[in-house]
Amino acid sequence: MPGEQSLRLRAPKNLVDRRAVTWWTVRALLDVVPVAVVLGVLAAVLEEPRPWLVAALVATLVVGIPYVLIMPRWRYRVHRWESTDEAVYARSGWLWQEWRVAPMSRIQTVDTVRGPLQQLFRLSTLTVTTASAKGAIKIDGLDHELAADLVARLTAIAQATPGDAT
Repeated sequence: MPGEQSLRLRAPKNLVDRRAVTWWTVRALLDVVPVAVVLGVLAAVLEEPRPWLVAALVATLVVGIPYVLIMPRWRYRVHRWESTDEAVYARSGWLWQEWRVAPMSRIQTVDTVRGPLQQLFRLSTLTVTTASAKGAIKIDGLDHELAADLVARLTAIAQATPGDAT
């Protein structure tokens, strides 16, 4: 439209908080370790299915160890965010990467979520909800104080931006 500034998808400037690497590592360990422990205990106790249980344990470790060691660091390298007076930019993922932009005129709500592990690491997930069928933009791994400040800033800018957020 004439007079409207065109927003383009571009790489956001800001990294998430470095503590997100530890948070993602702990979450990955919570995915892998219980499965490995259960398989190991069952392999030690049950004689007949032992070869299958050991094979499943080895497969779990072959996939799980690289997942725990690589995924959090890779995500940290990929995850970026930026907020300007015109839009919120976000890039996330590790195997499947997603780049999103939400113009301020389309923002409906902005909030944060802090699960128990995030609280332990003083992190938050910022969620920017728009009318898009694609869904909300989520920025994982922000310092919880930065996320709270960003909620206030984005809410103020979105309210002052002309448009109907649809």
